Amino acid sequence: MEPRRRRIDQVTDPAYVQDLGSLSIDELRDRRHILDDLDTEFSFYRRMLHGRMDLLSFEMKRRSGEETRTLIEALPQILADGVDGPSRNTIPRDLSLTLPELAGSGNRSIDRVLGDGFLAHLPSLDDGELEEIQAALTEAEHQVSTQRRSVYDVFDRINEEITRRYRDGLADAADLFEEE
Repeated sequence: MEPRRRRIDQVTDPAYVQDLGSLSIDELRDRRHILDDLDTEFSFYRRMLHGRMDLLSFEMKRRSGEETRTLIEALPQILADGVDGPSRNTIPRDLSLTLPELAGSGNRSIDRVLGDGFLAHLPSLDDGELEEIQAALTEAEHQVSTQRRSVYDVFDRINEEITRRYRDGLADAADLFEEE
């Protein structure tokens, strides 16, 4: 039996978008739904990473003397400043989606970076350790962003095929109201 592949590996495999014209509209929608779920997961991970990066940046400023407040005093502002509202680059989706399981429970690099509990140990970490964590968070954010961009590219290809079918009368627009 072939080992189970991660969803990101499945959707970035060229075969995933090969010969889209031969797939049923339901199969195209199923694939688009998988992409939507992946976007939700990557968005969640990016927000988690950015939050940690903001906290780490604050701690580094505090240590250098640029900041006089404690982390606890500044926490509401740090968290509020990181919230920009919905991204303009997100895939349109139903607002009732469930969030992915919390990170830290797996063997992926993102799970290790988000599951290390660094916040609890932040005051006791030396500057070198902070720099290592910062580098790991930056690398993880880059990887997640790259994967997310790949998801958008595949989503666009599938959405183009669905749109083409509606435009060319190959799919019934009434079916749009029957989608999940």
